[in-house]
Amino acid sequence: MFLKLNHQKLSIYKVSKLLVVEAYKFTSKLPSEEKFGMISQIRRASLSVHLNISEGASRSSETERIRFYEIARGSLIEVDSAIDIACQLNYVKNSELEVFGSIIIECFKILSGLMK
Repeated sequence: MFLKLNHQKLSIYKVSKLLVVEAYKFTSKLPSEEKFGMISQIRRASLSVHLNISEGASRSSETERIRFYEIARGSLIEVDSAIDIACQLNYVKNSELEVFGSIIIECFKILSGLMK
């Protein structure tokens, strides 16, 4: 935010920021009894995606950079899996997840491409 660094210009950085915002919007709709469970986990995992992308982009070594992107992708899969459980528990309907789902797919595609 205060530092103007090159990673902020990356499309994956911008998409992962949207992921975090959508995660917070989504989790605000979940039941309050999930506050220390699913809500916390989805928020932490989505933030982990964004932060690992940021940190990975700052690495000079390609091997290190890819490792951070792998971690980010793993956290993204974690978010997707938690959403699947939320749907199974009828906390939310698939039809309410169009925007969030498209952001998850876009993040996954871009991260997978960066890792190749």
